[in-house]
Amino acid sequence: MCKFGVDSFIWAEVFEEKDLWILPKAKELGFEVVDLAIAYPERFPLEAVKEQLKKTDIEVVTTTTLEPKGNIISPDPAIRKEGVRLLKMFIDINNALGSKIFGGVNYAAWRYFTNKPRTAQEWDWSVGAMTEVAKYAKETGDVTICLEPINRFETHFLNTAADAVAYCKDVGTGNIKVHLDTFHTNIEETDLAEAVRTCGKDYLGYVHTCENNRGIPGTGQVPWAKLFTACKEIGFNGPFVIESFDPSFEEFNAGCAIWRHFAPTGEELAIRGLENLKRIVAGL
Repeated sequence: MCKFGVDSFIWAEVFEEKDLWILPKAKELGFEVVDLAIAYPERFPLEAVKEQLKKTDIEVVTTTTLEPKGNIISPDPAIRKEGVRLLKMFIDINNALGSKIFGGVNYAAWRYFTNKPRTAQEWDWSVGAMTEVAKYAKETGDVTICLEPINRFETHFLNTAADAVAYCKDVGTGNIKVHLDTFHTNIEETDLAEAVRTCGKDYLGYVHTCENNRGIPGTGQVPWAKLFTACKEIGFNGPFVIESFDPSFEEFNAGCAIWRHFAPTGEELAIRGLENLKRIVAGL
């Protein structure tokens, strides 16, 4: 059985205390997992979320996109040091919540570009910083750090599953895996199933199920049957989490180029997407 989830981005651009209702709502809609997208760890309502989770029987994972002030591929060592501090803060949050997955763009600042391909120096900076964070995660709890390769318009650093697996191997701590997102794989990979196999059982840790246009999963060009078949072959059952964004968002939508509605509400997008994905899996 596949484990399906939903991202808090469906409802909220920045998850705050006023958004605690998202946890029981996700459970009510039939999701088994909620991905809490954490933009600012200092502002995350940790204690309130812990209290809500006591009342709501739902699994929680977290994701983030690193800010420029914590860019661990920056030439500035002070910025890289701040990135390590922030990443350790995310690990602490995951430990406190009982979350086993910390995913997203956590290996470099989102939308940071040098206008040239990734360098060996940037690789060494990021791998070195992540190794320190991954060791900290092992020492303090049971969190797996999952790296999300994203498309060329959002980073020059990790774009493919092969890139991410190579990074995991260089870190080499055993608690670092790949976070595939079908929106990005649809742009950067030649074969989605092959991307899954490239990760394999050892390195695939998390999947965001996004349609090629960020719309309702199951209504576009993503080869969902190939995805689920390949995941079954390697023994990965999820979480498969629906992620999209409401056009009313400001900061995130400017970066993701979300300009039009794909459903009357984000919630309807998630509901219909879950129905479609469950139907596809049932037909395999």
